[in-house]
Amino acid sequence: MIKGIGVDLIDLERINESISRNPRLVQRILTEEEQRIFHNLNGQRQVEFLAGRFAVKEAFAKAVGTGIGRLSFQDMEVLPDAKGAPQMKVSGFDNYIIWAAISHSRHQAVAQVVLEEV
Repeated sequence: MIKGIGVDLIDLERINESISRNPRLVQRILTEEEQRIFHNLNGQRQVEFLAGRFAVKEAFAKAVGTGIGRLSFQDMEVLPDAKGAPQMKVSGFDNYIIWAAISHSRHQAVAQVVLEEV
């Protein structure tokens, strides 16, 4: 049974400017494993990766209905599977299947999350 759906859209330039102003943003949003992937990327791809992870974590919080605040960015991790598709794990949500999708355009990143009860 579907328990929630969330979507988030973010401007890549906003993320790029945020990284420039506050380099600690990367540590705030990304888990250690996500940071490892981030640091193996270059330039614009880093911005896209961070924006996508930010959007998908926001979309999850919307699907749950709490928003960021009750959930920490560090409680949520999104890693690629063997084919590169995002696989999301969230502390305390082991009884749910989390369907996540992330996409980018030249200027934006968008993410959608569907929360399904097992």
